[in-house]
Amino acid sequence: MDDSTAHRPANRLIHETSPYLLQHAHNPVDWYPWGQEALDAARAGNKLMLVSVGYSSCHWCHVMERESFEDDSIAALMNRHFVCVKVDREERPDVDQVYMGAVQLMTGRGGWPLNCFTLPDGRPVYGGTYFPPGQWRQLLQDLATTWAQEPDRVRGYAERLQQGIAELDLVVLNEDPAPFTRKELDHYVAVWERQFDREHGGTDGAPKFPMPNNLLFLLRQARLTGDTTLGAYVKLTLDRMARGGIFDQVGGGFARYSTDVLWKVPHFEKMLYDNVQLVSLYCQAWKAYGDPGHRRVVERTLAFLERELRSPEGAFFSALDADSEGEEGRFYVWTEAELRAALGDDLELALKYYGVGGEGLWEHGRNILLRPVDDATFAKRNGMDPATLRTRIDRINARLLEARAGRPRPGLDDKALVSWNALAVQAYADAYEAFGEAAYLEQAKRTMALLLGSCRRPDGGLWHSWKNGRATINGYLEDHCFTIEALLALYGVTFDEAYVREAEKLAEYAIAHFHDSTSAMFHFTSDLDPPLVARRKEINDNVVPASNSSMAKGLFLLGHLLDRPRYLAMAEQMLQNVKGQMDSYPGGYSNWAMLMQAHVFPFHEIAITGPEAIALRAGFGGHFLPNAVFLGTVAGSTLPLLEGKLKSGASMIHVCLDKTCRMPVATVEEALRQMP
Repeated sequence: MDDSTAHRPANRLIHETSPYLLQHAHNPVDWYPWGQEALDAARAGNKLMLVSVGYSSCHWCHVMERESFEDDSIAALMNRHFVCVKVDREERPDVDQVYMGAVQLMTGRGGWPLNCFTLPDGRPVYGGTYFPPGQWRQLLQDLATTWAQEPDRVRGYAERLQQGIAELDLVVLNEDPAPFTRKELDHYVAVWERQFDREHGGTDGAPKFPMPNNLLFLLRQARLTGDTTLGAYVKLTLDRMARGGIFDQVGGGFARYSTDVLWKVPHFEKMLYDNVQLVSLYCQAWKAYGDPGHRRVVERTLAFLERELRSPEGAFFSALDADSEGEEGRFYVWTEAELRAALGDDLELALKYYGVGGEGLWEHGRNILLRPVDDATFAKRNGMDPATLRTRIDRINARLLEARAGRPRPGLDDKALVSWNALAVQAYADAYEAFGEAAYLEQAKRTMALLLGSCRRPDGGLWHSWKNGRATINGYLEDHCFTIEALLALYGVTFDEAYVREAEKLAEYAIAHFHDSTSAMFHFTSDLDPPLVARRKEINDNVVPASNSSMAKGLFLLGHLLDRPRYLAMAEQMLQNVKGQMDSYPGGYSNWAMLMQAHVFPFHEIAITGPEAIALRAGFGGHFLPNAVFLGTVAGSTLPLLEGKLKSGASMIHVCLDKTCRMPVATVEEALRQMP
């Protein structure tokens, strides 16, 4: 919301908690939040609905608001002919999925802002993304005229479109008993490789998105197959991302994506889900490559999260805007004069190190700080000791961070989503496993305690959103499955069986309220929720894994930890159902492909028992073991796989494969030798 509009009377959105909806609370548009009131108003007035979806850090959402939704004459046209509904896609991903699917069917593309017109009952009839004000005005007039003069034509189109939406998630139960094979995974990589940018990393062309799940699958595949060429490509991508403008060189953390092939010019918003998944990815990369630069990425990204996105209660907020002072990226870019004022004697080193005036020069004399070469190369070229370089760059960054703190800040979306916070728990557990920093484990535990406490529904399920001490919106499948995986990650580094039991409870809840027995997949929405025009299933992995692939992985791990054949069979059936789709678009199934890796490569259960179990577990932290699950106990356990393995006074490691355990050993090194 622009300050100049704050004097206007508030619409219904003033009572919402979503920062995005509150941004629109003083628009002259008579906005409704999504809900029964809007549907009732549309039916009563026999009006088409406009469902307009966005999120707080969406740049073009802000542009369309300024151009159209704050324009009195356009707003009057919208109010006269339509019931207008504003939706925060992060609060209501279920609504977003339905209407995004419709717009993609109609136009072949999607994005935000998403603007979809519907019948009074919510069935979509027309839509698109961003519309310039002249085009938007004409569209409003044309749709209003068509609805008034040819309503049956509009209804007929809605019926056909609804059928198309229903078929988007059509998953057929695949009862083919054919096993999964390594050859299938090799083929997926061969198809995928055609899109690799082997010069700059990532995929060919622009924009470039950091896709943590995709890169993690490829990293695991490189290790499992010994493919050094694939491994080099993944490392190239990770290194170029870390050196580029997409990474905040001063304050840590990654922007949403790069607008160019060089990872130079980001779309400057910072999302929680990107950053926590990238933390997990760089933790695994550090284990695989031993590159200290990857550890610095983790440490600096977590420092950013704690400094700018963490609530006093230990939850993590959703996003920072791209814009400040009315300009995209203004908070993050520097003129040479601004650098000189902040750095003094360190200026010349900073100019060279960050490519100022050269590779870093952007527009209007401003620079995006990036690293044209890696630190070892820079130190050698400039006759510097690498440790001295690191010390001076840390000092430069501290001074720039202090100077930047005085600038007007980008907007903060201060709602905490359960699903994204579960990903944050996973990230902190991964960082603790890799580096052994106790503060990382404490943060993971603290955030999980908030999710299981403040965000737990009376019926045992989860809420979706938490803000100002209050949890709202019935949880989606993503809230439950991501929390299951986070609980199991916490168990894997603490051996606290309470986390396994909580994961089991959530799995049973999800099966009861989300599972579709016909397809053996899971709906995105609970059977307790009011129905939408379609009840979709999330199958394709994107920048965040699909909730179905996450659920399948959670069931697979629980099946192993609890020796529960039912869970294992469910996970295998889900993977079998999607296997036929993976061939044509492997990048959209990378999380599924990781589950397939667990089926076709040796999957080890590493059981550690005895008084030194936790210390022995920590000894595995620096080793990249992409196909293993850890379990253990110090004094006793109810888990079937630990039965009979605890010997009085002795600490032992049991490496198990296919329900068969090798002879127990006393050291991490001996255990690693038992793993082919």
